[in-house]
Amino acid sequence: MLKKFAIVALAATFLSACTTTDPYTGEQKVSNTAGGAAIGAGIGALGGLVIGGGNKGRNALIGAAIGGLAGGAIGNYMDRQESELRQQLQGTGVSVTRQGDRIILNMPSNITFATDQDQVIPPFYQTLDSVAIVLNKFGKTYIDVNGHTDSTGSLQHNQGLSERRAASVANYLGGRGVDQRRISTMGFGPSQPVASNATADGRAQNRRVEVAIAPIQQ
Repeated sequence: MLKKFAIVALAATFLSACTTTDPYTGEQKVSNTAGGAAIGAGIGALGGLVIGGGNKGRNALIGAAIGGLAGGAIGNYMDRQESELRQQLQGTGVSVTRQGDRIILNMPSNITFATDQDQVIPPFYQTLDSVAIVLNKFGKTYIDVNGHTDSTGSLQHNQGLSERRAASVANYLGGRGVDQRRISTMGFGPSQPVASNATADGRAQNRRVEVAIAPIQQ
């Protein structure tokens, strides 16, 4: 019952925000363009809230953007974002990989963190600043920041380290203006290796933070 009341109330709010006055009759009318956009955003926001999950703010943000990216617009939007990320990150040691409509930034730990530490090292600030510039320009995406470690040490230690490193990158991006409602973080410890942990080179590849960027779509 409360949920129905909230839907009605929010819909009324969006409609009232989109009314215009007829200059000849003085009658209040809903603007076709603004009304349609606002109603769509309002319904989308409600959809995000109803979905629930661990991050209601992000769900609402995603819902409110429904209709912003659809069909061919998604590919073009992500193409342009990928191109700008490649330009900004050239020569930084961060790789840019395209997987369908998703963009993956791989940030090796040797350029992001000191050994066994979870605070971003100052030399990497400029690189993250460049990432933030692009993320702020392309706001119709959500961002998963995932931490990974090698298998050296205890599982508990590695799990905690991966979580803190992911949070450290996410917090830095948030501090550079990236809407934190778009960002989620997760630590995977050593559970998702990309190379063998039997070699030093393989372990180095496994120690990383990945930033996955995906479109908020209809």
